[in-house]
Amino acid sequence: MSVRCESIEINLNKREILKNISIEVNEKEILSIIGPNGAGKSTLLRTLAGDINPINGNIFYDEKNINQIDIQERAFTRSVMSQLQPIAFDFSVKEIVEMGWVDRGESEYADQFDDAVNEVIHKCGVKDLIDRNFNTLSGGEQRRIHFARTLLQLWRPSNSNDPKYLFLDEPTANLDLTYEIKLLNIVKEVAQEGAGVMLVLHDLNLAAKFSDKVAILKGGSLIDIGLPKDVLKSALLSDIYEIEVEVKNDPLLITYY
Repeated sequence: MSVRCESIEINLNKREILKNISIEVNEKEILSIIGPNGAGKSTLLRTLAGDINPINGNIFYDEKNINQIDIQERAFTRSVMSQLQPIAFDFSVKEIVEMGWVDRGESEYADQFDDAVNEVIHKCGVKDLIDRNFNTLSGGEQRRIHFARTLLQLWRPSNSNDPKYLFLDEPTANLDLTYEIKLLNIVKEVAQEGAGVMLVLHDLNLAAKFSDKVAILKGGSLIDIGLPKDVLKSALLSDIYEIEVEVKNDPLLITYY
């Protein structure tokens, strides 16, 4: 099972953002999208999530065209964490996490709401924040809460075989090193449990360490996609970022000059 797009093109404000891109997010796989600012990374993620309609091309969820999937079913199948998610009202942290819940009207599923919320809170390590008001949190703490909300949206009973996909746009922004690693380890665990994951990342070493595949975008075009060891090469990255980049193998380590 997968989410894939075929030859999609995106124009925004009369400007071509994405050009003839075909890409696939497979279950149990983490696909990281890298590239310089303005490459189209966030637009690609939002397009596959169904938040932006391409002017050309098609998007398929498990071989079903996204235009044939209603909004409620999309919300149950995929969860999205955007770069900016301001909250105007002063909700509690617990209320923000609970906003991720998508109730399908199945009593067996709905009866597990409290267990699901507690499981996600524990997994994300945010129990110490749960009684605070969201707008009193730091930027990094707010990021962690939005991540927990995103995970709750994809929560399934242990016997569920429903497909699920996770789209995360710069999830490690505003996080210190400890929480960067903790968050990405959780993402890895979610993928191992069956989810297909697309990440937008700026840290190339994190992309190298946690991704099953890496896709490189520049100027709205897909430059390369494949295993990290095959895609993350000194010459290509130096050309993409227009600085000197050195890549060492075993383990994969990327240095900038």
